[in-house]
Amino acid sequence: MIRTLFGAVTALALFTGAAAQADYPEREVLGVVMWGAGGATDTVARAVNPAAEEALGKPIVVLNKSGGAGAISTAFVNAAPADGYTFLYGAENPQLHPVMGVSKLDYSSFYPVNILGRGVAVVVVPADSKYKSMADLLADIKANPGAVKMGSTGPGGLPSTVGALIKNSAPFDVTAIPFGGEGPGLTAMLGGEVDFMPSGISAAAEQIKAGKMRALAVVNPTAVDTLPGVPPITDAIPDMKKFLPWGPFYGVFVRGDVPDDVKATMVAAFKKAATSEAFTTLMANRGNVVMNISGDEAVTFLKKWQQVTAWALQDTGAAKVNPETIGIPRP
Repeated sequence: MIRTLFGAVTALALFTGAAAQADYPEREVLGVVMWGAGGATDTVARAVNPAAEEALGKPIVVLNKSGGAGAISTAFVNAAPADGYTFLYGAENPQLHPVMGVSKLDYSSFYPVNILGRGVAVVVVPADSKYKSMADLLADIKANPGAVKMGSTGPGGLPSTVGALIKNSAPFDVTAIPFGGEGPGLTAMLGGEVDFMPSGISAAAEQIKAGKMRALAVVNPTAVDTLPGVPPITDAIPDMKKFLPWGPFYGVFVRGDVPDDVKATMVAAFKKAATSEAFTTLMANRGNVVMNISGDEAVTFLKKWQQVTAWALQDTGAAKVNPETIGIPRP
């Protein structure tokens, strides 16, 4: 009788656990944005969030948790229970944390629910800047090593990575000033704290359209429809062609050990959300490319992106840790 009772209790527990997972989500879900309000990642997250809420059938509370070039929010989500109720609205930064000595934690510890899309970077200056072209900026940097100030978001962020790609192709000795995200960095640039800043188009587009900023170049091998008339950076730096196309990406990530059925529910919700008109329109307006991939396809994308970027940083001397020593092969 004891064995029978124990078996019944065990079966009930297993059934209850399975039912709880099948009912996911039973309450609101927390989406942690790794950058501050107004930045590119925050903009993309808030654009897809309403459609994801509708698909999940529960509210998604958005929490901005910046710091450490995304390391703080990544660690926060990694430390949360593996139940799908806390996920990361993340960008590319964690893929560079190991080589930049920021953290050992990258997306290999997470499951990519959806790589929503990728962006195109742009090099911007205030509208009243003396730099009228990318060639002007590069000439001043070459003539005055270390004197020109570049807005940054810390090691491994988009600006520092674009800077590393440029440095691998042309003289580029600048002083990087870190801020808590692209939004704060661009605001500081407009206030005269830095001379220029590489940024995702999605974070800078409205200010460019409003005439407050001037785009010197898009970090792409060709011009983009979003910024007509802005030349590709390869016009000024032909050697950058080998790194392009390259750009930031935006996605949804949960701990790798979240139950498979919960992952499946999240994948279905965000796959649908990424087709919503509000989201696709915003992505198009901001010059982003919708990807809407998950699972193995997303893992392959993440690994390739990490290889290309990590070795670009290593080749320019920007990497703090040799990629080869931490299992990142040269592409």
